[in-house]
Amino acid sequence: MIPESSPFSTDQRKSLDSLISSFNSLQRGWLSGYLAAGAAPVAAVAPVSAGKLTVLYGTESGNSEELADRAVKQAKKKGFKAVMKNMSEIAPADLVGTKNLLVIVSTWGDGEAPETAVAFHKSFMSEDLKLSGTKFSVCGLGDTSYEKFCEIGKQFDARLEQFGAERIAPRADCDVDYEEAFTEWFEKAISTLAPEAPAEVVGGLAPAPVTSEYGKKNPFPSEIGDNVLLNGEGSAKETIHVEFSLEGSGMSYEPGDALAVLPMNCPQMIKDILNAAKLTGTEEVEVKTIGKKLLADALREDFDITALSKAVLKKLQAASGSLKLAELLEEGAKEQLKEYIHGREIVDAIIDFAHDGLPAEALVSVFRKLPVRLYSIASSPLAHPDEVHLTVAAVRYETNGRKRKGVCSTYLMDVAKTGESVPIFVQPNKNFRLPASDETPIIMVGPGTGVAPFRAFVEHRAATEAKGESWLFFGDQHYTYDFLYQLEWQDYLKSGALTRLDVAFSRDQPEKIYVQDKMLQHGEELYEWLEKGAHFYVCGDATRMAADVHEALVCTVQAYGAKSREEAEQYVEALKKEKRYQRDVY
Repeated sequence: MIPESSPFSTDQRKSLDSLISSFNSLQRGWLSGYLAAGAAPVAAVAPVSAGKLTVLYGTESGNSEELADRAVKQAKKKGFKAVMKNMSEIAPADLVGTKNLLVIVSTWGDGEAPETAVAFHKSFMSEDLKLSGTKFSVCGLGDTSYEKFCEIGKQFDARLEQFGAERIAPRADCDVDYEEAFTEWFEKAISTLAPEAPAEVVGGLAPAPVTSEYGKKNPFPSEIGDNVLLNGEGSAKETIHVEFSLEGSGMSYEPGDALAVLPMNCPQMIKDILNAAKLTGTEEVEVKTIGKKLLADALREDFDITALSKAVLKKLQAASGSLKLAELLEEGAKEQLKEYIHGREIVDAIIDFAHDGLPAEALVSVFRKLPVRLYSIASSPLAHPDEVHLTVAAVRYETNGRKRKGVCSTYLMDVAKTGESVPIFVQPNKNFRLPASDETPIIMVGPGTGVAPFRAFVEHRAATEAKGESWLFFGDQHYTYDFLYQLEWQDYLKSGALTRLDVAFSRDQPEKIYVQDKMLQHGEELYEWLEKGAHFYVCGDATRMAADVHEALVCTVQAYGAKSREEAEQYVEALKKEKRYQRDVY
């Protein structure tokens, strides 16, 4: 019998007494004593310490940081005294003496270090560290559509070995669909570091409730509220402003965050793929984690059927048996392979190397999972409750005799009209934030769609009646057609929410003028703002614009700060370390 002194109510004691009566005498004695002692329905057994563990991460979009956080939490359950370290906040020398080290780092674009890890990576590759007492393993995040897939992870892995550290689990090179590969890597690494460390034991009378929260693993089906073209008639560009409803989602965001959109492939591309493979689309295929689906549905919703890469060609060669493709994939044909991939898509390769078509299952084995697309959020939740806005440029071009288009940008442009439902989730970006103080001045450089997060910044500061000055550099092709959000900027200038606006329209005069030219033109004032403590932000194209703006910033500091080139570079690097120079480039 459960005594009245137990923490249970009368009805609970009766139910437990009835349950216990069905057990044998040994079971009854143990459980009665356990419950009488006042044990809670759920108990956790603290694990034995397995030692210290450092999880070092370098991130661009936040995925590496998220995985590092998960790794630390799981490691603590295994008994480790685990901590996570951002590459932007430590120096390579700080790793000396580290016993257990897990590195999770992304590769940005085609082989570059993520924005927050550039300085650390540069130092790590050039310094000479002694890490002979360190056990390590590396998990790299990347995108197989790039030639230098997971290059930064590979470099860290090789360098740690050169420093004398002991690799305790093979490096994992994860594609955009990284969950399974990451989990396998982590389990192997952590079990090797502490094979006898007991996992945290959690018991209870009932399983934990299943969460239905919306997020990365459960995207929210958002209704499109508005979808309007921002460019005027006669423009060479198609830039749209898209408004998504968050009502009922439970999701929140901050200015600077990104929105992940799960697109669908366009009908014409699906038709082209089916024709190339000599299939109808009515065939049934197996989709991982989902089950059986009609091929046409799977091609529309689940697979990346456009991005061509070496990884895709290897799978296509295995599926088709093409000797011609096998030759192209040989080690000595790297330049020919690079030339072939440039400007082509998967449909071209199927036509070129699978002349007899492919069985349905063989076709889908070539594809990877359709990745989400991230866009800088163009709204403040204070200005637009239960809404999130994007500024998207539709990508259309022609190569090798075939018209091409961006999967997600044209999906939003052509398909996701008002009233349609689109799966989304918020991707936080802690590395692109407004200053903590609303009195701090901000300088924003955002040509084209790069202006998106600065619309959010200015809206947010207007809503909070921030006192800090704000200066926006905006650029595009033509004043008449391409001045995105022109009326809004003019209203903010009148209200004082925006202190200053300088614009550069590159095609409105014989010589092209860009935002970096405007920065140099107003360099003296720009440097004065920096000296007053202003934060400097850049958003937009990484290929040329971001580098040109960076160069203009260094030149400005050098010219108006009376510094040498080296001193100016150190000044700008200090801005980065102080989080006063932040970039969201793509």
